[in-house]
Amino acid sequence: MRSPEGRVVVTGLGMVTPFGVGQRAFWAGVLASRSAAREIRSFKTAGYPTRFACQVDDAGFDPGRYLRNRKSLKLMGRATRLGVAAAALALEDAGLPQVLPEPRRAGIVMGVGGVGHHDLDYLEVMTEVAVEMRAAGAEADVLSIVGRHMNPLTTLMLLPNITATHIGIEHDLRGESATVCTACTSATQAIGEAVRVLRAGRVDVMLAGGTDAMINPVGVAAFGMLGVLSRRNEAPEKASRPFDRARDGFVMGEGAVVLAIEALPHALKRDAPILAEVIGYGAAADAYRVTDEPEDGHGSIDAMRAALADAAVSPSAVQCLNAHGTGTRMNDIVETRALRAVFGEHLRTVAVSSTKSQVGHLVAAAGAVETAACVLALVHQTVPPSINLDDPDPACEGLDLVANLPRQTHLDVVVKNSFGFGGQNACLVLRRWQAQ
Repeated sequence: MRSPEGRVVVTGLGMVTPFGVGQRAFWAGVLASRSAAREIRSFKTAGYPTRFACQVDDAGFDPGRYLRNRKSLKLMGRATRLGVAAAALALEDAGLPQVLPEPRRAGIVMGVGGVGHHDLDYLEVMTEVAVEMRAAGAEADVLSIVGRHMNPLTTLMLLPNITATHIGIEHDLRGESATVCTACTSATQAIGEAVRVLRAGRVDVMLAGGTDAMINPVGVAAFGMLGVLSRRNEAPEKASRPFDRARDGFVMGEGAVVLAIEALPHALKRDAPILAEVIGYGAAADAYRVTDEPEDGHGSIDAMRAALADAAVSPSAVQCLNAHGTGTRMNDIVETRALRAVFGEHLRTVAVSSTKSQVGHLVAAAGAVETAACVLALVHQTVPPSINLDDPDPACEGLDLVANLPRQTHLDVVVKNSFGFGGQNACLVLRRWQAQ
C-alpha cells in the first residue's frame, strides 16, 4: 500500500444528470431502476431516425445560482454551464469553501466533448451566411455578414478548455489546469490524470470530471449517421439495453459530474467526509481504427491490466465492474472478450452493470457519472443495475450481469471502464474507504 502522501481519496460528488441536480437525485433514480430517456424537448425532431434522449430538466436547473457573477453566463455554452454547476456542487459536498484558502494548491482537469454546440445551430447559421454572401458578391463584407448571424462570443464558447477556465476563475484555482478531449473516455482520463497530479504532490485538491451537451440538431444527426443510436422511438425508456440480445444502439445523454479529489493527508487534516479511495489508473490506445474496436479488445485489456497493476491488486480482488456498456452490437461483445482475458474464471463472480442503461451515454461526461456510480456503490454497498436486460446476449456469456434491480453485496474494490472513438481506453480502480 502507498504511503499516506501518495494516496488519493474522493471527498465530494457534484452531479447534474438526467435524474436531476445532486447525488441524491441521481442515486434515487439508480435505486428505482428508472430510465431517464424521453422524447427530445429542446428542438423539433421530425425526420430524425432517433427522436429521444436523456436530457437535463431545465425546470429544475438554474446555472446562475452556482456563480458569483451571473453575467458570466453569457460567455458559457450549455456544457460549460452544466460543468460549472457540477464543480460548485462538488466543493459543497466535500465541505470545501467555494474559494479555497490556498489557490495554488488546487487545480482542475475536465473531460469535454461538444462544448458550446448546443448554442449554435451550424446548419441554420451557415446557410444564412452563405445566402447573404452570395447576394453581396465579390464586395461582401464578410465580418459584417457573419456578425449579423453569429454571436461574436461564439468562438469563446467553443474552446475546448473553456469549461475548466470558467471553473478555475469562479473558484480561484491556480494550480494545474488541463482539459482532456478523448471522446467517450474523456472524463475517466481526466480523473486519472488528476490522480497523477495529486500523487506527485503538486497540489492538495483537484476537481476532476466531465461535461457534455450534444443533444442538439447536429449532435443527434451526426451520431445517427454513424448508426450507433437506438431507434426505439415507440418506447424510449426501453431503448438503452446493454448486453441484451435485442439492443440496437445507445441513447444519448447530457450532463456534468465533477469529483472533489484530495491527497489523503489533506483530507484527514480537515476531517473530510471521505467517500472512497482511487487506487489505480491505466490508459492505452487501440492504434486500430477511428470507430471500430479491434475484435480482441487489446487496448481495453491493456488499460485494465495497467490500472490493476497501478492499484497493486489482482483481478481476483475485484467484486464489481461498471462497464463501458454502450448497448451497441459491437461494443458489448468486444468488452466481454476483454473482460474474459483480464479476469478469467473470476469474471463469473464479478458483478457487472452499465449506468448507460439508465441515464444514457453522456459521451465526454460518461466516465464521470459512471465513476460517481462506483463511488456511491462503495458507500452504500450496492451494485447499480443494468435495466432493460431481459434476454442476455449469448455472445456476452460469462458475465455476472446485475439485471434490472440493484444488488446489495459486500464491495471492497470496483473497476470502471471507458472506451472511446479513436481507440482511447481508460480504467480506474476504486476501493471502499476504511479509516485506518
